[in-house]
Amino acid sequence: MATLFQNILNKAEKRGITDKKSAESIHWFRNNIRKTTNAVTSSRIMREEQASIVNSWTNTGPGRMYFVHYDPKHKKTLPYYDTFPLIIPIERYKDGLLGLNLHYLPPILRAKLLDGLYDTLTNDRFDEKTKMQVSYQIVSSASKSRYFEPCIKRYLGNHFRSRFIKIEPEKWTPAVFLPVENFEKATTKQVWADSRRKLK
Repeated sequence: MATLFQNILNKAEKRGITDKKSAESIHWFRNNIRKTTNAVTSSRIMREEQASIVNSWTNTGPGRMYFVHYDPKHKKTLPYYDTFPLIIPIERYKDGLLGLNLHYLPPILRAKLLDGLYDTLTNDRFDEKTKMQVSYQIVSSASKSRYFEPCIKRYLGNHFRSRFIKIEPEKWTPAVFLPVENFEKATTKQVWADSRRKLK
């Protein structure tokens, strides 16, 4: 039985969407993925992507992409938070990670940020060696990546509540637009509106 990501990629290929990096590809996934997926949940992703399990945050790599369950240390004082972030690690510390969680942007701004991040790829093959060349300095200085600000978050290693699902490069574009953000203490629309204000 095909997994969620396999089904999405198969539908895209039937429509002639094969170049994962192109603006056309990003545009298609942004506009169609919520129409072409059914019953998308964090549980389904964790269940179907068992082959991509990473056991610990200490084994994650900068410039790659992961789903994980997270429970913030300061959740009582945070205005809102995402319990199922889609993280692109930027830096790793002794007690956790600095990363981008693209869920904090509405899909149209995710597309723009993704376009900027794809300018940093180590290769265009979207294979096991492909990664985004990201650091705080690179992301903050790239003109196409100005949308990073609402996404940058600090994650503590002992507050991850599941193993990590590593998203393979060929699946990055659809993963970014899956509707699996899970915000607590605010609606998704409220979070996205707040992010837009931060960018003005």
